[in-house]
Amino acid sequence: MVKGVLQLMMAMLLLGGVARAADDPIVGIWRLNPGKSKLTDVMKVESLGGNKYSFDFGGGDPEIAVADGTDQPGHFGTMIGVIVEAPDKWTFLRKKDGKVLVTGVWTLSKDGTTLNDHFTAARPNGDSTSLDYVYKRSGGGSGFEGRWVSSSEQVNTEVVLKVQVWEGDGLSFITQGGLGTKNVKLDGKDYSNVDAVVEGRRASARRMSGRTVEMTDKIGERVTDTQEITVSADGRTLTVTIHIPGRSEPNVQVYDRE
Repeated sequence: MVKGVLQLMMAMLLLGGVARAADDPIVGIWRLNPGKSKLTDVMKVESLGGNKYSFDFGGGDPEIAVADGTDQPGHFGTMIGVIVEAPDKWTFLRKKDGKVLVTGVWTLSKDGTTLNDHFTAARPNGDSTSLDYVYKRSGGGSGFEGRWVSSSEQVNTEVVLKVQVWEGDGLSFITQGGLGTKNVKLDGKDYSNVDAVVEGRRASARRMSGRTVEMTDKIGERVTDTQEITVSADGRTLTVTIHIPGRSEPNVQVYDRE
């Protein structure tokens, strides 16, 4: 009898955990609302002499490339290339195993104070995500050299985030980009991303409140960002505040429940 009672108690605990995960307000299908979001971006281009440049896209760990259109080693096993189309137009490419992951077509204004970036990122299903950023020069520099801070952005592609229950008491975050699927328990431990374009991507998460989860993204041991993922009190809006090392302003992504 005692054994039967213990088994019943264990079953109730397990079912309770599954029910709590299924009732988690974060679970659902969420669509990005560009009008309510702020996708702040900062990048720094520094001349190293001749046509060699340093490109810092965040985190203070720049990549070095000669602007001659050839593929050169970038971070995390990728290759980067810079094509000088004209004095006021460059194309930046990032590849993995010969496949183009990211294309940025940069156009400089006549007065050199504004940089327009037509950004395209490949999706695993063959589609692509497209954004148009407008950057303003912050500080000195000439041409493309300098520190650039985004002042506005236009999202040209629908962005969907799916959050599902994973293994009873965990959560699965499914996106359309190259980050892959993040399957995490809310225990602060690292879990490897599934089908990520770049190897070594991991995520950890922990519950901060009934409506908020904190997530940390890594590549290897390097933290790439931390996120606060919060559902509104009415359960209709999901806000993801992303803090990137080395940047003072976070990205704020606001999603509407489908």
